[in-house]
Amino acid sequence: MEGLYLYCIREKTESAPSFATKGIDGRGKVFIFPYRELEAVISEVSLDEFRSEEVQKKAQEDPLWIREKAVIHENVIEEAMRKEDKISSLIPMRFGIIFKDEKSLEEELSKDYPKIKSVLENLKGKQEWSIKIYLKDKETFEKLIKEKNETIKEKEKEIASLPEGLAFFMEEELKEIIAKEINKELNNFAEDIFERLKDFSFDLVKGKLLEKELTGKEKPMVLNVSCLISEDRIEDFKKGVGALDRGINTKGFYLEYSGPWPAYNFSVY
Repeated sequence: MEGLYLYCIREKTESAPSFATKGIDGRGKVFIFPYRELEAVISEVSLDEFRSEEVQKKAQEDPLWIREKAVIHENVIEEAMRKEDKISSLIPMRFGIIFKDEKSLEEELSKDYPKIKSVLENLKGKQEWSIKIYLKDKETFEKLIKEKNETIKEKEKEIASLPEGLAFFMEEELKEIIAKEINKELNNFAEDIFERLKDFSFDLVKGKLLEKELTGKEKPMVLNVSCLISEDRIEDFKKGVGALDRGINTKGFYLEYSGPWPAYNFSVY
């Protein structure tokens, strides 16, 4: 039995759209289901293969299958976003949204039509970009903190005046203080960068800090931000981020930015 897999929803296009990317099953054709001023990007799938229980089972037994399907899911959305040689606003769906037939899909679009239109209107003329900041040189950052942190400097003075035996135990306490102060300063640093990014962004949201296993980086992530940028400010954003990167490099950090991405973080309805 066949169902309909939903990738994303976008505003209606002028030309008849076609997709080079194959559907989530690797075989089916990706096509459009029109509804009023909207287009749902879909493909046919086997309900037996993609029913919720089966997908959960595959996630446990065959993670490679899930990764492959997730890549296809994203590729279709990326292609849908880049329609008619320009970046188009759309609402990307999470992995695994399936309808049993066109009637059930139409009912869902009808029910949420005002909300969908409102989200698409808010996204119009804007792009989502990602900014990630990493601590590349912990020693440089620690040195800067020690030089300006009064709590640390006072404790160092206290230790310097103590007998050697007692100083040893106080030095262990100092290490704990330094670790605590560095963590506090990292949080302050991340918050300061987040506030400065507001100068270029229509909207922005913090994401979870990703572990090294997920980023593939040797250095720890200290800030993960998604920014919604007006198209007429993209160049200002890039210049500003470049200047920001040069500034934080001297403090032991580096910055990576990428985009545009499907607006997962700004398209909840």
